[in-house]
Parts: sequence; C-alpha cells; structure tokens
Amino acid sequence: MTVIGERMLDLQQVRRVFDTKPWSAHLYVTEQCNLDCHYCNEFNNSIPHPALADLKKWMDHIRKLGVMRLGLQGGEPLKHPDIVEVVRYAKSLGFRKVSMSTNGFLLNRQLLADLEGAGLDGLQISVDRMTPIASTRKAMKSIVHKLDWFKDSKIKPQVSGVLFKETLDEMGQVIDTCLDLGIPVHARVVHDDLVHDRALRDASASEPLLRFLEHQEKLKRSGQKIHSSWNLFAYQKKMLRQEPVDWTCIAGYKYFFVSSTGKFWLCSQVRTERHILEITREDLLSYNRKKDCQAGCGVYCTAEASLAVSHPLRYAGREVAGMLASRVSRIRRRGPERIRDLAAAQQDEAPFYEAPAAAASFGSRCQQGNCLR
Repeated sequence: MTVIGERMLDLQQVRRVFDTKPWSAHLYVTEQCNLDCHYCNEFNNSIPHPALADLKKWMDHIRKLGVMRLGLQGGEPLKHPDIVEVVRYAKSLGFRKVSMSTNGFLLNRQLLADLEGAGLDGLQISVDRMTPIASTRKAMKSIVHKLDWFKDSKIKPQVSGVLFKETLDEMGQVIDTCLDLGIPVHARVVHDDLVHDRALRDASASEPLLRFLEHQEKLKRSGQKIHSSWNLFAYQKKMLRQEPVDWTCIAGYKYFFVSSTGKFWLCSQVRTERHILEITREDLLSYNRKKDCQAGCGVYCTAEASLAVSHPLRYAGREVAGMLASRVSRIRRRGPERIRDLAAAQQDEAPFYEAPAAAASFGSRCQQGNCLR
C-alpha cells in the first residue's frame, strides 16, 4: 500500500472514533485449542468447528453492521480446516484489516504462504516465556525459528505475552529476542477470569509488574519496537495501582465479539445468548454506556478503543507526546535498547519475580501435564 493509501486508511478509521458505527469485531473461528493455558477461558475442545458457510453468514452480518477491522480468534484459529478460506472471504467483504491471533505451534511455511495469498494483514503470536512451565507452554523456544519466515512475507507479525508472576522471570528474554529479530512485541498484565469468577492477578506481584511495564515504556521511548500505545501503558499502571480511570466501556457498541456458535458477546469476558444475526445497529448503540465490570478491565483491545472514543483529544495528545519524546531520544541516541540493558543497570535491585520452584528444570515442567495456550 502507498503512503497516501495508508494515510487515507488511518483517516477512515479515525472517523470511527466520532461516529456511531462499530469499529472492530473479533470472531472465534473455533473454540478448540491444542494447548490449555491456566489463565484462559476462551477454549472448549468439546465444541465442533463452525461450518464455513456459517462463518461466512456471520461475517456478512458483521460487515453490514459497519465493522472495519476483523480479528480471527480461538481457541486456536489454525485448527480450523478452512482457515485460509475464512481469511479470503473476510478480505473479499472489504474489511480494512483482517488479523489473527495464534500460539504459532501449528504454523508452517506453506500455511503462512496460503494465509498471505488469502490477504491476511497481521498475525499476533502469543509467547509468554522462553521455556514452558505448567501454567504456560507458549514458549519462544517452540516458535522462534518461525519468526524468520516473515522476512519475505507481506503479513505483519507481532509477538504478545501475558504478564503474570510465573512469566516475569523470562519475559524480558522474550522481548529482547523479538527486538533482536526486528519483531514488534509487548507484554500485558493478565486479566481476571470473569466467566468463572477467578482472580488471576496476584497482588503480591503488582510492584514487579509495574516495574516491567515501565521497562517496556523506556524501550519504546528509545525507539524500540514495543507494540503498545502510551495510553495503554498508563492505563495498566493505574489498574495495578487501583487508581480510578475516567472512561466509558464501548464493549458491545463499537467493539464486540462473536463466539464459534454465533453468539454475540460484548467482549471475551461478558457474554450473551443472543445470536449475531439478530443483532441490529440499535442493539449496538444500547451498549454505549459504562459497565459494572469496567473497573480494572484487562480486555485491552476493548479498553484501548474505549479510551480513544471516550477522550479522543486526551488519547491523541498522549500518543503525540510519546512519539515526540521517542524521536528526541533517537536523535540524541539515548536510552536503553533491551531489557537486559535495564537489568544490567539495576543489578542491585531485586529481580522482577523469583522463578517458581516448579520451574527448576525444563524436564520437570514438561511432566506436569497440560499447560497454556
């Protein structure tokens, strides 16, 4: 795409901040997964893959509602036998961006080429550690060789990690590995499981989590490819400090989810039994209100869109200020380039978090049964 085309696309998306049409939707193309993350409530291997014909009908309706960006989710989306055709059909409907989230285990060179041919714009690969443990098998050692495949691909990759006390000891290495390879990366604080009423954030880890977020901010300010907005960093820090955030959740209004059975969900954690084909623009507008669950929300895609819609000038101002600070830092060639640089400069400080005893060896970790997605 030309620079002018990219600017036009950005302008078209900016309009979604101010109009009353939906902006983004996530579609679960399957709820089956090849892994079993302890913090995840978005997989169910007992539910069959939805038929391609059904997925097409749901995408038709999502597009008619006005959605511009479509994210393909799971479970593990690559488990669906028709995933390439799903991508191709989504692009044919005119979605401005079609992306996908995956743990990367099932990705191979041919599948990547097929997804590129179908028009997939972006691929988010979820990686939590360098090596697997009982709570997460999503390890860099399992997928790092695949990151080289994107050098000749039009698909833009990024790596994302879930940040909690069991990942703190190795998340810095994950980020540094991606930056060494030129891959955009971020790690975000785990969200609580509202579906099963599980509190997943450990209050004892709040300070090291805050410190890790600040380390990512420093890298981003120095011009490194940390794929997170300045607003989202500020939001997560306030969340961990239990400070109030002034915003209105737009889940179900400008940002919504559709399950693998066609159910309309406000977000991954707030679900309804209504079918997507029954949803009208008026239904979406009815969700333009504050939600009882929005305090401390960790569904960051929805939270960030909500921050932009609630306070567009404030949101833009923070991003512009961050970009200017980053540019000045690059010109002066100041600032850390890797997490390891920050760690070396703070050798006298306590580590982010002591590794769990169960993570003493790779062998012992692998023997503890099913792990993460």
